Amino acid sequence: MAVSASIISDIERKLNAQIKNVSPISGGDINQAYCLQTTLGDFFIKINSLHKFPGMFKSEESGLAAIHKTNTIAVPEVVLQGDTGDESYLMLQWIEAGYGDAISSQKLGRQLALMHRDTAAQFGFEADNYMGSLHQSNNRHNSWARFFIEERLQPMVKMAVDKRELTQTDIHQFDQLYKKLPGLFTEEPPALLHGDFWGGNYLIDTSGKPYLIDPAVSYGNREFDIAMTTLFGGFDRAFYEAYNQEFPLRPGWQQRLKLWNLYPLLVHVNLFGSMYTRQAKENLSAFI
Repeated sequence: MAVSASIISDIERKLNAQIKNVSPISGGDINQAYCLQTTLGDFFIKINSLHKFPGMFKSEESGLAAIHKTNTIAVPEVVLQGDTGDESYLMLQWIEAGYGDAISSQKLGRQLALMHRDTAAQFGFEADNYMGSLHQSNNRHNSWARFFIEERLQPMVKMAVDKRELTQTDIHQFDQLYKKLPGLFTEEPPALLHGDFWGGNYLIDTSGKPYLIDPAVSYGNREFDIAMTTLFGGFDRAFYEAYNQEFPLRPGWQQRLKLWNLYPLLVHVNLFGSMYTRQAKENLSAFI
């Protein structure tokens, strides 16, 4: 799929630049992604349906801004965000990807820990956003337990039941978890979370500098971000050691990873179906 003439015209007008070449980039499940070569240099752009995903790129821009404001870890600079017809686009600084090593992993772990020190009065965020292609509610709560139950688990459980991926028995088991949840961990002050922190959502540039991309931010329990690093790989021992040196996790954090991963697993159940249902149920059974 090519970049539409209306988007090209919009970008050239706003940047006062000429687009010389457009190269598609693979890897996006929701968006079409491209490298734009312009008279001002190279940029990254992703495009999707404004009708299907209203406000997605505006919320991503807000999340990138929240991370940038902490002055702890790099994010790509937002160049433009615009809508033309039924298309929405987000244009970002082009980052030349390099190769990670132990030193870049240490930087990533240390800088994420510093980002997690950014706090707020309540759990949640100033606006809702997206987790993948699914709406993510960020209503504020005074405890992580209530936020995790009401804004994370319950909406995904209901959706999974509606899709017939979970049953009434599963609902009963989740209700058991909700009652036990406050006693399964110790509350901490809210931390700014990336929110979708798996191995595909960070970059290491050619100088070894880490960048966070594709955030789904909220203020939450920082173990949530750490838990997601264990789902699909992409993080090594140096990352965890550096994180814990900078901002030690509370004792028992390893045992709670499956608890927090219930949410991304339920998201995957609702996006991709039953291949993730069994894993979600196994994680649930460990805590009831």
